[in-house]
Amino acid sequence: MDYVNPSELIAEAVRAAKRKAQLSVRDMLLRGALAGAFLGFATSLVFMVQVQGVPPIVGAILFPVGFVMLVLLGLELATGNFALLPAAAAAGEVTLGRLLRNWCWVYLGNLAGSTAYALLFYLALTNCGTNNGGPVGDLLRAAAQKKTLGYLAAGGAGWATALVKAVLCNWMVTVGTLLAMVSRSTVGKIAAMWLPILTFFAQGFEHSIVNMFVIPAGMLLQAPVSFGTWWFWNQIPVTMGNIFAGSLLTGLALYSTFGVKPAAQPKAPAAEPEMAEFAAQ
Repeated sequence: MDYVNPSELIAEAVRAAKRKAQLSVRDMLLRGALAGAFLGFATSLVFMVQVQGVPPIVGAILFPVGFVMLVLLGLELATGNFALLPAAAAAGEVTLGRLLRNWCWVYLGNLAGSTAYALLFYLALTNCGTNNGGPVGDLLRAAAQKKTLGYLAAGGAGWATALVKAVLCNWMVTVGTLLAMVSRSTVGKIAAMWLPILTFFAQGFEHSIVNMFVIPAGMLLQAPVSFGTWWFWNQIPVTMGNIFAGSLLTGLALYSTFGVKPAAQPKAPAAEPEMAEFAAQ
């Protein structure tokens, strides 16, 4: 059958996480960079479509193309790994050190790929800096400011809002990561993972890797956002929220109810008194 039931799904997720934990630093960086670039492609596609006056839901319907491409190619996305590795750790298949090693290197790779694509997109959009990017540039500048200065203006409540939006975002993203394994066919995988990714994007929640493209692209287009403002008012709280949702609300939650626990070893029966006396002689 094409469908993979939840218990088998979690078992496969644990096996996948174990493989991810054993990757070399080179592979984590390279696969992470490619994944970051592909999400950048998907995000810039949404901005290109939005300036054509279509309803916002159209952009949300299109955005999952980037996620689909990186998953089918077996690339590394930190936000997905925020769920997979904790489930494997709970199963005793991955150590905490290996978990943190994967998260850090993949996150760094995602950052490198996303910002590199932001630079390339900026050069393409502005004819290598000879114009301001037109309507797409206006949208990117506005988005970068909304994701940083908008939270700054609200103070502590803004920081907390970014955190909560990140929790809601990666709850859906990590469900998409797992649903990519719920089918054995390529078409089934695409359909299953498309649903939660569309759901998060349509509601404007905060994804740390998407923001690694949007905010730097806006900064290159002269949005008045500093590096410190980007990280303190967006990247840090959003990453924290993504980790919380992926680890607790998806990875550990689903493992706790569907994961196969190691069977307890039965205790050896106590020897009968007569047998014990015979053995002692």
